[in-house]
Amino acid sequence: MTDREMIGSVTLDLTDYSGEDFYTDGAIEDELLEIAKNNPPSAFAQIIAEKKSWPIFYHLSPFRTNIIDWLPIKKTDKVLEIGSGCGAITGTLAKRAGSVTCIDLSKKRSLVNAYRNKEYDNITIKVGNFKDIEPHLEEDFDYVMLIGVFEYGQAYIGGNTPYEDFMRICNRHRKQDGRLIIAIENKFGLKYWAGCREDHLGTYFSGLEGYREGGSARTFTRNGLEAILKRVGIEEYSFYYPYPDYKFMTTVYSDGHLPGKGELSNNLRNFDRERALLFDEKQVFDEIIAEKEFPLFSNSYCLVVGTAPEVLYAKFSNDRDPKWAIQTKIAKNASGHLQVEKLPDTEAAYEHLKNTQKAYELLTKRYEGTKIEINQCSPKDGDVRNGLVFEYCKGVTLESMLDDCRSRNDMSGFRTLVKEYMKWLSYGEDAAVSNIDFIFPNILVEGEKWHIIDYEWTVAEKIASKEIAFRAFYNYILGGQTRKECETLLFQEILGLSDAEMDAAIQKEQMFQRRINGDRVSVSEMRELIGNRAYEFDGMLGYCHYVDTKFVAKLYFDYGEGFCEEHSVEMSGCYVGLQNLLIDYAIPQEAVRVRIDPCSFRCVVGIRSIMLGDRLYVGEDMETNGCWHSCGSLIFDNEDPNITISVTGGGSLHVDMEVMELPEILAAKLVEEASRQDIITKTKSFMKQRIKKSSASALD
Repeated sequence: MTDREMIGSVTLDLTDYSGEDFYTDGAIEDELLEIAKNNPPSAFAQIIAEKKSWPIFYHLSPFRTNIIDWLPIKKTDKVLEIGSGCGAITGTLAKRAGSVTCIDLSKKRSLVNAYRNKEYDNITIKVGNFKDIEPHLEEDFDYVMLIGVFEYGQAYIGGNTPYEDFMRICNRHRKQDGRLIIAIENKFGLKYWAGCREDHLGTYFSGLEGYREGGSARTFTRNGLEAILKRVGIEEYSFYYPYPDYKFMTTVYSDGHLPGKGELSNNLRNFDRERALLFDEKQVFDEIIAEKEFPLFSNSYCLVVGTAPEVLYAKFSNDRDPKWAIQTKIAKNASGHLQVEKLPDTEAAYEHLKNTQKAYELLTKRYEGTKIEINQCSPKDGDVRNGLVFEYCKGVTLESMLDDCRSRNDMSGFRTLVKEYMKWLSYGEDAAVSNIDFIFPNILVEGEKWHIIDYEWTVAEKIASKEIAFRAFYNYILGGQTRKECETLLFQEILGLSDAEMDAAIQKEQMFQRRINGDRVSVSEMRELIGNRAYEFDGMLGYCHYVDTKFVAKLYFDYGEGFCEEHSVEMSGCYVGLQNLLIDYAIPQEAVRVRIDPCSFRCVVGIRSIMLGDRLYVGEDMETNGCWHSCGSLIFDNEDPNITISVTGGGSLHVDMEVMELPEILAAKLVEEASRQDIITKTKSFMKQRIKKSSASALD
């Protein structure tokens, strides 16, 4: 076997490859390889939408690169990517850096990586065990990347201190002013408390319980990671907080810019598995933010070892049509002051930024002389192709102020704020310029000033204030369950919308969103397409209550005077899987008969066994108000099914049955069928007896 292969311009280094892939996800990797071989990356979005598959979405989605796109990677940088897999971030690294060295255990995954990025001549993929490859690596990388890899330290390194050793080994390959980047789940992430399954094991609460059931991966809290850093001797590091998580990050926060109340409302991200919804994560995040505990409960971490990047915050709006795709960053400028930047994510988005600059000029003129201040913007480095630079404004969002009024039950204050909002929304309404994005999160209130911090959806035409207000109100209502209490106030009392007008306005908003998304399927829409459910806590409780009351058996005891409620016992919790009825009960010695009521609905009952001590009861030992079917089961076309057996001397009763509910029509038909079978059987038996008697008479 040759030590090197070329896939397009990508070098596949097989020097340390054993010839066997010990880590595989099976057939899905063959499918990924075929896609990568036969399609350019530009076709992946359409394939993802058509396949509706979590593994394909996870491995091929362009949004995976958000986790590294905010980092200041330069074309002169040398990057080491450990655990590169199918190349989710490799192509972006190759586009932005000077060279990329990848390491992965799987040749098949490395082939997917190579084929999807075959146009790049600055990628080398080393296939094999990290422990075999690592001693031969240089120690002068500008970036060492472990994206979703550090949690597998035990598998990579082994030994008694695998995570300390893994971090120490990886860190020595960055040069002195380089950076080690670790993206990893937080085992105390709020989503796990709220009912998401642990990412690696697929079980509930595994990380919260300390992985007591085992598994090959371990995630950590911030304190846990800092303890490892301390043991390794690393002192220069900073934490960043990808939201909703690092896999499909839309926003990254830092200790220098933490989220504000109301910002964390995009929490339904269970692409891979079904989940529970134990509480409203947006509301809990708001409380966590108010208590200044967000770093403890962030769903993921991005740990940067080395000099902290100047970026304090980044938001990605790149799951739109390419002509609208942008990034928003908060960073320090050369003088150390904070500024906001909007950067084009694609070449097609330059025009959008030019229109945003024009919107600033038009809106400034419209609101001249008022308390409304349009956030000043100018081309970055004198050229809009580099992006736009905005003033960093301070204040509290109008959205947060409204939430605060609701939390204090100050609906008078709530109305006053909305009334003032409507005043400024309609100010200068006759001007041929309208800010469609005049919504609550985009308004920062600082004393008497109202800063309009985002106005990218501004058009040079007159749009009715009522129409824009609907967008603001609708956006607000969708931001949390408790906000829905304001629906009547906002839509009916303030806007005076009828049900028909509401439906029309919602359809118009959905059309607007489809226009923004273009042919792309948004990340949120992918969750719907993949189809994993989110089960609300109230619904689960209601279902449990339903099961507890519906799936209940009863035993009645006859002491020689018949059955009565006084001499009965209810058997809760005796159903397994809603169909299997298991009863173990000590029968009183004085009882002469026992009646078993398996349920209180029409059903078919398959009796596996009814035993009292060593005695096994068969069909002729039982009295029942059901009909025996030819299949050997009992059919009950009534809501009081029962089976009675005779007993003596007590003992341990064991009942094992399969019980399945029947619709009324089906139960009646099955009983009718059983009755016909019974008549036929009896007729045949009668005819046999007559034939026997006739034969005997003839012989006489």
